Amino acid sequence: MTSARPESAPADTSVRAFPAGFLWGAATAAYQIEGAVDVDGRTPSIWDTFSRTPGRTDGGDTGDRATEHYHRYRQDVRLMSELGLGAYRFSVSWPRVQPTGRGPAVERGLDFYRRLVDELLEHGIEPAVTLYHWDLPQELEDAGGWPARSTAERFADYATLVADALGDRVNLWTTLNEPWCSAFLGYGSGVHAPGRADWAAALRAAHHLNLGHGLAVEALRTALPREARIAVSLNLHEVRPLTDSATDREAARRVDAVGNRVFTGPMLNGGYPEDLLADTGHLVDWPALVHDGDLATIARPIDLLGVNYYTPAVASALPDGKAPDSAAASDAGHGDGAQSPFAGCADVLFHHAPGRRTAMGWPIDPTGLSDLLLRLHREHPGLPLMVTENGAAFDDRPTPEGAVHDPQRIDYLRGHLDAVRRAIAAGADVRGYFLWSLMDNFEWAYGYGKRFGLYYVDYATQARTAKDSARWYAEVIRRGALPDPCV
Repeated sequence: MTSARPESAPADTSVRAFPAGFLWGAATAAYQIEGAVDVDGRTPSIWDTFSRTPGRTDGGDTGDRATEHYHRYRQDVRLMSELGLGAYRFSVSWPRVQPTGRGPAVERGLDFYRRLVDELLEHGIEPAVTLYHWDLPQELEDAGGWPARSTAERFADYATLVADALGDRVNLWTTLNEPWCSAFLGYGSGVHAPGRADWAAALRAAHHLNLGHGLAVEALRTALPREARIAVSLNLHEVRPLTDSATDREAARRVDAVGNRVFTGPMLNGGYPEDLLADTGHLVDWPALVHDGDLATIARPIDLLGVNYYTPAVASALPDGKAPDSAAASDAGHGDGAQSPFAGCADVLFHHAPGRRTAMGWPIDPTGLSDLLLRLHREHPGLPLMVTENGAAFDDRPTPEGAVHDPQRIDYLRGHLDAVRRAIAAGADVRGYFLWSLMDNFEWAYGYGKRFGLYYVDYATQARTAKDSARWYAEVIRRGALPDPCV
């Protein structure tokens, strides 16, 4: 949590280069791009069920077809090669590998990821595997989902299956992507799959996601070669109070507790923060939820911390006399009319910072990224960092000639990459940057209406077209430095 920004990155300098060995990548997620949802033994995930439920996604869109990456992966790897990517971060579909979430792997499902990894290596691109990007097998949700302790244990078994299949060729592993979204958007506000709005369930899910992460780290350490690197990717909130008043600072502290430290506390410090336990003790019985040995398991050392960042959060206390309602969720961009995903924070209001916004309605503020990286550097010295998601959606449209001009995205990327560079100059150990996303895709509850990609996808034909931002990013990668601002 920051108020105003107590430590800022230094002013821009003429040096615009990144450190030698900085890893340049792009990222995707299985359900958003693969399609082929009933091919080679794959069974429904919670996102299949959620997206097929009327009213859950814009336009009733589903990931059934997505961008057909399952069948077009060789073409997509060629696009990555043309960009000059050093690494590609992708997620493995749990129900494609282990359809029921239990038992042996389906080799046909694993074979797809074996082929993908081989294709990446043939093009000199490092594969970076994310084990979980929100596609829980529906059968496990039917048995209780992440609020049930058994799901964490099943996740460790699944991690072993994937590590055994790919561990000889993959050196960079991420356990969970954005567990905050899985817990608090999926079970707290219900705007993500599985669509449950129950703060107590969200907090139980958060603990079991933490536990699943720790158990998966243990499983990966056993299955993988010693040189493999293990990470987790957190969408940490850069929380700023609206004013410097005591009440607004208290509101921001509470959001920081349930938005950030619910994960960084046990993962990196070995325990849940006392203020979080006090804030949410009326919702969940923490002593009963956290079993003996859980915290030691969750705190298993990792090699990298992945940081996903898009926009800061601005919080204030609810004005006197105003009744808590769903405004907090709506103003924060977490779903119109939905319950706030921040458990126990119904009396906290969220505000958009002034200035330009993306097509998602998110304010554009690169200082949030540099400040977040510097906070992590201060609080967890010696832990290498990697930006594992950062990008923006804009209303991209092809010209009559077929070109896709996206100067807003180039400006967004320039600002945020400069924020990373300035954080590095201030001492943060940032090892790489994965742009979200390689191509336009299924954007969860927003369906296909929001485009984050470097490549424009015509969903009718599945044709991919490089946007101007793709060529710009390729030049950044080639130079290992930001171009002059006028370029």
